[in-house]
Amino acid sequence: MIGSVFSPYYAWSGRKDPLNHCAFNVALYGERARHWAMTERGREDVRCEASHLSIGPSSMSWNGDALTIVIDEIAAPFPKRLRGVVRVTPRMFGALSFMLDAGGRHLWRPIAPAARVEVEMEHPPLRWIGEGYFDANWGDAPLEDDFTHWDWSRAKTADGAVVFYDVLHRDGGRLDLALAIDSSGRIHPIGAPPRVKLKQTLWRMTRWVRSEAQARLLRTLEDAPFYARSLVSVRLSGEPMLMVHESLSLDRFATNWVKALLPFKMPRAPWDVGPGADQAGGS
Repeated sequence: MIGSVFSPYYAWSGRKDPLNHCAFNVALYGERARHWAMTERGREDVRCEASHLSIGPSSMSWNGDALTIVIDEIAAPFPKRLRGVVRVTPRMFGALSFMLDAGGRHLWRPIAPAARVEVEMEHPPLRWIGEGYFDANWGDAPLEDDFTHWDWSRAKTADGAVVFYDVLHRDGGRLDLALAIDSSGRIHPIGAPPRVKLKQTLWRMTRWVRSEAQARLLRTLEDAPFYARSLVSVRLSGEPMLMVHESLSLDRFATNWVKALLPFKMPRAPWDVGPGADQAGGS
């Protein structure tokens, strides 16, 4: 994240220097490992080039075929080393970007709607190969200024992916994107199935998913006061599909009590200590 949109430090600074508020967000979910890292670092620890980005000891590099992500972070709120490599090889590229608001202050692009992902973690020790997704959001204004809530979800299909993006604007309007992306990367609007309400999270977050029949919540991966990430079984085009789903409440995020909690999971360097800390920017 360049100018971390969820950073309380960035907000408190007046959001004047995005390069001084950058972070790698790493989240691992599994039976043997569940870790989160999002240490914020200043501009002295950021190096940005056309095909390479490093934030502290972690980095991303593009070689024309694959994105290699080198992770070297400390988990929060309970410190533990997260170190490994993730390789994302796109199966196609999404050619379009989409405005999420009428003023064009917020944009989103599904860069690699379907990709092969290889994960090789040293700490904790685990390996995984499967299907993944890569996108980007960027904008010129705080999210909470223009939105109250959004739901996003993505499912892999036989020849590509489907993505739904349901956005509630602060002025009362809404944007509903329903997109099919084929194997060549072409993006086609499709008819959106009904919105189905999922069970609230422990933080009482409201979440809606698109499905032709009753959706089944398989697992809540992330349960935060203003954000939820879930694994959901839905029915699309008459077929059962597995969706990764996210809900974001900007009304919740804008409150002072939520911002006061964020530093526990989003610390600002220097802070990481222990093995490998001598490599960490700002340490």
